[in-house]
Amino acid sequence: METELVRTGQGEGGFTPKEEETLRRAGEIIRAGGLVAFPTETVYGLGGDALNRESSRKIYAAKGRPSDNPLIVHISNLGDLEHIVSHVPEEAVKLAQSFWPGPLTMVLPKAAAVPYETTGGLDTVAVRMPSHPVARRLISYSGGYVAAPSANASGRPSPTIATHVIEDMSGRIDMIIDGGEVGIGLESTIVDLTVSPPQILRPGYITGELLRQVLGPVETDRAILQADSTQVPRAPGMKYRHYAPRGELVIVEGTGQQVAAWINRQVAADHASGCRTGVITTGERRRLYQADVVKCVGSRQEEESIARNLYLVLREFDQEKIDRIYSESFGEGRLGGAIMNRLLKAAGHRTIEASKEWEQDT
Repeated sequence: METELVRTGQGEGGFTPKEEETLRRAGEIIRAGGLVAFPTETVYGLGGDALNRESSRKIYAAKGRPSDNPLIVHISNLGDLEHIVSHVPEEAVKLAQSFWPGPLTMVLPKAAAVPYETTGGLDTVAVRMPSHPVARRLISYSGGYVAAPSANASGRPSPTIATHVIEDMSGRIDMIIDGGEVGIGLESTIVDLTVSPPQILRPGYITGELLRQVLGPVETDRAILQADSTQVPRAPGMKYRHYAPRGELVIVEGTGQQVAAWINRQVAADHASGCRTGVITTGERRRLYQADVVKCVGSRQEEESIARNLYLVLREFDQEKIDRIYSESFGEGRLGGAIMNRLLKAAGHRTIEASKEWEQDT
């Protein structure tokens, strides 16, 4: 299959006639059962007709994605929710009024119109309304219901620029819309409204604190904090290793001094065995490390920069053929939980407590 690459602006000030025609044609591809990759405010999505079981099968095939991993249905109008959900609870209305359009996905009981191929065999459906103008216009031209996981090969870091999509999807899908770099860089928060109290199934830009301000009690599903390949995934990203670079990734926890000392000792040992090493750090600590490649993912004073650059940095290590990567921990701050969720998935939950090593040495 030959993949067509087209470009648009961000669309924040409207679209040119040529861009409108491009998005209209992309919508026609999806209506006809094809696949189109497109930008959202979180990451690039791989879109197909959510109500067409064959389109969903094509998405799984293009990504190499396990078929029990649910897809998210993207809509552009709140009224469309009633067609794909059997019941819209009051909590969903409150959240939609507060956070839609935006990076929040709600899990709700599915309507008969949504095939099980889209929901990973579940009787629930994950739904969100993106805020990116390109995504919203494409959804409208596509008929209103676009199933769209991230536009990467399954298990790889999610794409935040079109180049990432081309690397993984060229020759597998019909069209890639290059809309520039995305804004957030981490996938949407997922909250399950079919349980009481509601549960966060994937942390993201919309934090638990923000959700509780609207709904009251909200819990976090413990399954997102641990590796458990036997669980039935209730939402995308819960069961399988995701976001992973090709090199082995280890997260090192502790104070800045402890982490740097442990990583530098390990890097020296890796070099002796012929391994190329990399470190994920921030601008504040970059000078502390002696690895082959040291990547600054952002600033601890601006955690949004860490979220925005994380997947980009993971892919850069692949390009530089790094065998082993050590990452600092980023659990603090408003987005710390979301960042660490992605890092833990990428590392297969491999973590080291540098403080324990420090105590033994001192």
